[in-house]
Formats: sequence, C-alpha cells, structure tokens
Amino acid sequence: MRGAAMSLTAAARGFVVFLLSVPVIQGQSDWGVTYLSTPICALKRSTVDIPCTYRYPSTTSHQTTGVRERLWFTKFSNNEPVDLKTDSDYTGRVQYNCDKLSCTLRITDLRESDSAEYKFRFITNHTLGGFTGSPGVTLSVTVPDLQVQVTRSWTQGELRCHSSCNVPDNPSYVWYNNGQKMDGETSSSLSVSVEDNGSYSCAVTGYEAYRSPPVYAPKVGPLSLTPTGEIRENSRVNLTCSSDANPAANYTWYKNGKPLNGKAQLVFSSIQSSDSGQYYCTAENQLGKRTSESVFIDVEYAPRFPSVYAEIVEGSSVTLTCSSDANPAANYTWYKENEDSPKASGQIFNITDVRPEHSGNYYCEAQNSRGRQNSTLNLIVVAGNSTTIMHIIWPTVVVLMLIPLLLLSLWASWTQFRKKKTLSSTTKPHEPVELELDSCPDYENISDTAAKTEYPDEQEDLSDSCPVYGNI
Repeated sequence: MRGAAMSLTAAARGFVVFLLSVPVIQGQSDWGVTYLSTPICALKRSTVDIPCTYRYPSTTSHQTTGVRERLWFTKFSNNEPVDLKTDSDYTGRVQYNCDKLSCTLRITDLRESDSAEYKFRFITNHTLGGFTGSPGVTLSVTVPDLQVQVTRSWTQGELRCHSSCNVPDNPSYVWYNNGQKMDGETSSSLSVSVEDNGSYSCAVTGYEAYRSPPVYAPKVGPLSLTPTGEIRENSRVNLTCSSDANPAANYTWYKNGKPLNGKAQLVFSSIQSSDSGQYYCTAENQLGKRTSESVFIDVEYAPRFPSVYAEIVEGSSVTLTCSSDANPAANYTWYKENEDSPKASGQIFNITDVRPEHSGNYYCEAQNSRGRQNSTLNLIVVAGNSTTIMHIIWPTVVVLMLIPLLLLSLWASWTQFRKKKTLSSTTKPHEPVELELDSCPDYENISDTAAKTEYPDEQEDLSDSCPVYGNI
C-alpha cells in the first residue's frame, strides 16, 4: 500500500497549491481507499485536485478481480451515490483522471456551494459489488480570508499577509497604504515605521477585491465620564478610554501624570475627595501609542466638621474665625444659642467692646449644595476684669511719678546740708559773736510756766525793759 499526494490548482492565473499528504486508509483486509487526512481549503473561482489511491485483492473466489466503474460523489439518490459527472451542480466543471490504482478528482471554477465531503467509490466484477472510501475529504471553498499579522521591532513594525485558507504557492501580493496601492511591494511581508499614522492592508494578486482588514495605530476618542455634570462624593463614577485600533490597543490610565491601571475603564465604586485630579489615558498597539485629552474630576462634598478659634484683642474686641474643608466652598453663618436671628455671615465674626452679656455659646454653620455642618464655641466674659486692671495700672503710674519727686527732694536736702557745713567751717574758733537786738523778742502763745525763769531777779529786770504781751 502507498499514500497519495493531493494537489490544489487555482484557475485564476494558473496558481497551484501542493498540499502535504498523510495516508488515511479506509477499508478492510485487502480492500481500501487512501485520502488526504487534512481538510482542504480552496479559494473561490480556483481549481482543486483531490487525489486518492485504492486497492482490492487480485483474485476473489479463484476469480480475477477487475474494476468496472470509478466515481466521486457527495450525495445519494434513491440510496445510490450520484456521480459528480452527472450532477447538474457540477456540469462542465468536473474531470476524473484515473489509472489502475488511483483516481484524481478535479473541480474547476470553484463555488462556495461546492463545499462538501467528497468520497471515492469503485465497483468490481466481484459479486460483492463496489467499495466506498468513507469518511471522505472535506472541501471548504471561500474567498480569500486574509489577515495582516503585526510584530514590532524597536521603531519598526513587521507586517505579514496571512490567510487561514491555503493560497497558491509563492503567490504575489498587493499592499495598500491608506487605501492606495503601494508600488513595488509584492512580498507577503512589509516593514513600516511605527508612529507614521498609516493604515495598511494586503491582497493576493488576482483577488484584489478581497483585501485584508487594515491595520493601524490607535485613534483615541474623547474620554467618557459617567455620570456627567457634578461628581458627588461616595457616588459611582466610570471613566472610559476608547480607541479605534487594529490590532486591539492596550490601555493605561494616568492621574496627575502618574500611571494607574491597564484597563479601558477606570471605575470608582465610591469616589472620594482624594480622587479629584487630572486624568488621561494612553492606547498602544504594535503600530504606535496615542494619548487622549485629559479630563479633570472635581469631587464635591459637604463641609467637614468646622474648626473655630478666637483671636482676642486685649481690652477691646474678640475675633471669631470659622473654617471648613468643602467643595464647592462653604458659606458661613454665625449664631448665638437661644437667639433666632443670625449674628453675622462670613468666616470672621467680630465682637467689639466685649461685655459680660456677650458670654454664651456661639456656633458657626458651614453650608454648601452638598450639606451643612455646625461647630460650637463657648465664650466667657469675666465681669470686672478691666477695673482690676486699672487698679493695678494706676498705683503703678503714681509710684513711678513719685520716684522722681522723692529723688529731687533728697537732692535739695543734700545741697542745703553741704552749704551749712561749708559756712560752719569758715568761722574762727572761740571768737565771740556779737548779736544786735533791735527790739525785744516776740513771744506768742507761751505758757506761764514756760515764761518763768529760775531766777526771779533776772525776770524782774527783763520785765522792766521789755513790754509784756498778753495771751501768754
């Protein structure tokens, strides 16, 4: 026994495809048919050859075996196989090329309707009748199904025109760039520059109507942000990057220039204020890399718990300041507990001429379109603080003013003392001093006891020479 080779001949421009054959033996004992094991794919309008070999015993029951009829078929009629030569679907398109132990079926001008399983049958002079090789050979007829396979090497892209169906051996190809035929490019492969924005496709010469789908670098579309409009904290947000690319693109997301994940869609199941930022994506395949426009995500949230602090200007006023982290920015209103009307609006609340009645609980309300928060401050004004301060200040001022006067008095006393000392030092010792009395001394309010002298005689003499004053 021996295997048979199968050939496929293309009618258009005389292309012939030689297919590697593997023997598939169908039969029992010395009876059998050998087909090609691989299913055959042929192009529409081409010609296909389907060969086979067969065998049978030379003698049967002491009688020489001879072949009376050979045929190929795909269907039955009244339980009998219908010879392709008599099948109206193949009229004028079928030929048999048979010899003693082989037979080749040729079908020209192939149609897609010719796709079927083909079987060979031979009939001998033996009483057992004929023999059919089953299963047969599956033929698929199609238009060129071309794909451009892309590999990347540094800054070059390597393109190869590939077909899932067998095409003629060493065919000629046609390459197209942006739909225009490229002159001089007839090989199955083509080198192109990455990032050149070209769109490339190929076809088999003679089948130019059946071009491959084009391959090209990504063309990035606008980013899709859902929901549109205002983005609220804790809501679900989807950011989608899309591109038109062949081969399909790989995506990378960036936030404020830093890479994130490698998916086409960025999903925030519960977006936070920290997710606010500038986002963009890149789409890349073997033919290039493209970057989308950026979109800014501004996450809005209600005011955080406000912080309140007081700035006290000594002896005159109190300044209360309220601040809260909010987006959009918060508006502030000041209230005092147990009072219906607001005290002030804005972040800063000034209380001038602070008095005890200003004591109490004050709170500010921070509010925006996303919500509101309150913060409370207890302000205590102690009565009499200013009087106490004045009681301390005034004595201090008086003391400070008296100190210079005291120092001046001490200086004056010292100066007078120095003058007296100088006068005393200029008088001669034991020198009598004469005193001239122009009149008697004037005594006022001297008591009788004090006026009397110890010596009566002397007193009498004095009384004669000096006048006596009353009220003594």
